[in-house]
Amino acid sequence: MPALPRQTRASLQEFNTAPADEVRATLLTCLHSLRWAHRVAAHRPYPDLESLLAAADEAAYDLTAGDLTEALTGESLPDLPDGTYSAAHTALSAAHAAYEARFGHVFIIHLGDTPRAETLDRVLEGIRSRLANDPEEERVVASDQLRCLARSRLVTHLRGAGQYQSAAPPRGATSPNGATPGISQQPPPL
Repeated sequence: MPALPRQTRASLQEFNTAPADEVRATLLTCLHSLRWAHRVAAHRPYPDLESLLAAADEAAYDLTAGDLTEALTGESLPDLPDGTYSAAHTALSAAHAAYEARFGHVFIIHLGDTPRAETLDRVLEGIRSRLANDPEEERVVASDQLRCLARSRLVTHLRGAGQYQSAAPPRGATSPNGATPGISQQPPPL
């Protein structure tokens, strides 16, 4: 197992020793599920980042349908790259509306290392392909996407780097560009 960067170790130490309420509040910015946040916080201290991420993954896999619904309500739509044409905004808005009408929650996707220039294509491709899913299959996919987003946000938080580049900020979060969460003509707060 590789050694953690010095900054991560210090942040992990702070995570392990911070008051439980503070840790749960931090965790809720990674995944808006009270059960998940309580479970991850309750198993502290974590000896290393890999152990924390494994516990976060396990807790995410155990989300009930109600927990998943709670977590999905805390998500917002990803921002679009700078310079995206209004026609693209219209197409994406229509795709999001179709998705929400079919599944009852916002579309989420973990974009990983997707270059900014490819974000729109990847999001549209994801929505179009996932609209073909049946509701139960989509709950599984959305749950996995939430797990990936939570994991990325948690790593980013512990490294002190701010929001994870490829993840949409949780609903209600503010972005550096001053836009409200959702679709924006500004690049995401990456």
